[in-house]
Amino acid sequence: MKTKEEEIIDVLEKIRPYIQRDGGDLEFVEFKEGIVYVRMLGACSDCLALDDTIKMGVEALLLEEVSGVTEVRIVENQL
Repeated sequence: MKTKEEEIIDVLEKIRPYIQRDGGDLEFVEFKEGIVYVRMLGACSDCLALDDTIKMGVEALLLEEVSGVTEVRIVENQL
């Protein structure tokens, strides 16, 4: 039986090639109280379509495929 985090990472791995194709990437940070926290990397970090990518892409897929997920939030890159 997979943990919730493993289920989330599996779904994110399905999405990553599409994001990488446009010069970006994402990484799983944590899952806490129904919220998945991800960090956007590369071209995604300052992309104008980032909100759409997260809400209509990443969040929609996670809500559909992983029970217990209620939202996806972006964690800012730390310098």
